[in-house]
Amino acid sequence: MNQDFHTQLRQLRGERNISLEELSLQVCVSAEKLGRYESGEDIPSRETIFKLSNALEVPLSNLTDGLQFH
Repeated sequence: MNQDFHTQLRQLRGERNISLEELSLQVCVSAEKLGRYESGEDIPSRETIFKLSNALEVPLSNLTDGLQFH
C-alpha cells in the first residue's frame, strides 16, 4: 500500500470502526495527537507506529511505506 501515512491510518481506523478515543486508549497517545497524525500535521515516532500497527492488526509496513525517518 503506497498511500500517505495519515491517509492509511485514517482508512484503517475507519475500516475497523474504531474511534480516535478507543485507539488512543490502546496506544497510550491522546486522541488529539492521533487526530494530528490523521490530518498529516504530525508524524508519530517509530514506537507509536509499531503500537498503531498492533492495535489496528496490520503489518508494520502498511503504515510505514513511504515514511522517511530522520
